[in-house]
Amino acid sequence: MSNTHQRIDQLVKSNEILLFMKGNASFPQCGFSGRAIQILKACGVDTKSVKTVNVLEDDEIRQGIKEYSNWPTIPQLYVGGEFIGGSDIMMEMYESGELAQMLGKKPA
Repeated sequence: MSNTHQRIDQLVKSNEILLFMKGNASFPQCGFSGRAIQILKACGVDTKSVKTVNVLEDDEIRQGIKEYSNWPTIPQLYVGGEFIGGSDIMMEMYESGELAQMLGKKPA
């Protein structure tokens, strides 16, 4: 296991809600990352409780997370150590109510 893979694994396992994104919760730096934050807010999640990793600040993480999850795009959401998906999957899960249920929240 590479050092980058170990770093990602540690982040995934030690944070209940983890979002790999471009930018941060206060200042998303792409539309899809902004959408992911808005979906979490709509699920009733306080985004201050979400651990975010700005992939623009670490190129090893930016490439490594795609290999780690076998998912080609960012953002990527993990809940309870489990890979959930990107903003499109988050939106589908939000619309069905599944994401809020998974997060233990009632939609705002």
